Amino acid sequence: MANPGFFERQANARRNTLLLILLFSVAVVLIALAVCVVGYLVTRGEDSGLRFDHWLLGSHGLATAGAVVVLILAGSLIRWMDLAGGGERVAKMVNARELDPSSQDADERRLRNVVEEMAIASGIPVPRLYVMDNEHAINAFVAGYSPNEAVMVMTRGALTELNRDELQGVVGHEFSHILNGDMRINVRLIALLAGILTIGQIGFFLLRGASVRHHVSSSRNRNNGQAILLLVGVALAAIGYVGVFFGRLIQAAVSRERERLADASSVQFTRNPEGIGGALYKIGLGSGYLESTSHASDMNHMCFGESTRMAFSRLLGSHPPIDERINAIQPGLLSRLKVRFRDQAATTSQAAANPTDQAVRCFASGASAIASTRVSHGRGQPMSQRVGTVTPANEDYAVALLRRLPPSFRDLLYTRTGAVQLCWALLTRDMSDDERNKCLWQIPDTALMRPQPEIINRLLPTLVSEGDVIRFPALELAMPILRQLDPEEKKLLIRHTGEIVRADGRVTLFELALFSFLKRHLGPDAGHTVSVRYRSYRKVSADLECLFSLMARAASKHPAEAEKLYQEALASFMPGQGTPPGLHGKITVKQLQASLARLNQLSPMLKPAIIDACGYCILHDGHIDVREYELVRLIADQLDCPLPPLSTA
Repeated sequence: MANPGFFERQANARRNTLLLILLFSVAVVLIALAVCVVGYLVTRGEDSGLRFDHWLLGSHGLATAGAVVVLILAGSLIRWMDLAGGGERVAKMVNARELDPSSQDADERRLRNVVEEMAIASGIPVPRLYVMDNEHAINAFVAGYSPNEAVMVMTRGALTELNRDELQGVVGHEFSHILNGDMRINVRLIALLAGILTIGQIGFFLLRGASVRHHVSSSRNRNNGQAILLLVGVALAAIGYVGVFFGRLIQAAVSRERERLADASSVQFTRNPEGIGGALYKIGLGSGYLESTSHASDMNHMCFGESTRMAFSRLLGSHPPIDERINAIQPGLLSRLKVRFRDQAATTSQAAANPTDQAVRCFASGASAIASTRVSHGRGQPMSQRVGTVTPANEDYAVALLRRLPPSFRDLLYTRTGAVQLCWALLTRDMSDDERNKCLWQIPDTALMRPQPEIINRLLPTLVSEGDVIRFPALELAMPILRQLDPEEKKLLIRHTGEIVRADGRVTLFELALFSFLKRHLGPDAGHTVSVRYRSYRKVSADLECLFSLMARAASKHPAEAEKLYQEALASFMPGQGTPPGLHGKITVKQLQASLARLNQLSPMLKPAIIDACGYCILHDGHIDVREYELVRLIADQLDCPLPPLSTA
């Protein structure tokens, strides 16, 4: 049976959303009850004969409770709408600066290299990178509603204080949050906490108002009013601290176990427990507190380490204590780190100054991974086990591939013009100059979209020499810049790509994959979460027939063998329904995209079987050729299942 680790974590993320709503509801009820107690005490003189339970169910009590609920919900809704911009809005909220891809700062370039390696190894687009220049503590977080629009934010302290191995450990931790679907619930939690803290903010506002009035008024009646206002303000401020307590409790309940999982995933990704362990140890020596932003408390659950000081941290902290996290990574690691940092400070300093050590160690094995002509996993290993994971071979592959790319090629991908021209170069790579010019002439003469032969010709040598394996990685490297295009520019890029793809009347698998990739990641719905609509295969049986027909035809050129593969792939999805329908004829782009869109609305736990069935088709001969690889990447991408690089024949 397929290992559903990635898909289980996705399902758990959805269940955590329900847990979050439940905890939020409990907090709202308790805060409303506390405010009602204050209201009862203030108005008790008017209704002295009423007990509290009778008062609570009367007009005053219901009005007070209703007002509290409305205020809390309004506070959450306002912050929810403010965060509709996703990861980019969160980064701006903490005054982070987007990292310039052309930056010559050694620390920033090292961060970009590490993130790009991890992105290629995990099969997800490179997230946009931000730096909090005024924060010198060690911390980091990722934010966004989906991997398509994820951002990663690092403090300046993380860039300057961590060596490459430690930085790689932190990046691996944050990539785990992206892959596990944690980002979405983290952003939503910010909004819900804002509502819970609303009552306390009103209390502090009343206290400030009473203080100001005290200095400008001296009459007895006004002083009595000020006293009542002051008492109400003190009571609401106290209730605000109750809100803070519940907020911290919710953060801890939602966050702690996910932090342990992310730590373990980082070790799995990097194969180096001392990397993330060293980063945590350095936070323990100093701190990870964010000092320059007023949102440190709101974002505590999102960060790599605690971002704000708090009492009862072992109870209310969003993260397990540092020593527990280190020893959970590997028993005895804390003791080894203490010895290393005490007795080998000079060696540590030298390692921090050499950012390429890990890349050099990985290069030899990574080069062999690129050259491999056999599939790295046999038929006995379901392909769904590869989804959402990063193996040593994946990481080595990514490191070696990036080292092979000329700096001038990568620098072009970091510019708006270069990223757009990459799309034209990928579509016309195998054409002659005359064919390329004829194909591209139809693109309107706009400043950004206009084909620029001099840039295309600078990209083509690398695209040709590296072969087909570079096509998707190059596109993923360009995605942070492409996501910065204006909505109209994104629309034009997708439209012109579609026009080129359809120009010759036939669509290759790579053209289909490229067009679908751009539409999925740059279209109007790129950052939206896909809701679960189907919890069984019955309502998507026609879509499965369409998909497996395409997979079977791509896997075999022999009609009889293709029919056999199709029947075997489809049989397990239609038990007890007799012989499945026959292999479909021609599958159009529109049909495939519509089918994949519906299949993406399946429950996460139903997707592994689809990935495995696709893998069964393409692995029937023990090899994966380029066409099959591109088709699998297309399907996995459209189903929100990040598939790491595959060694192809």
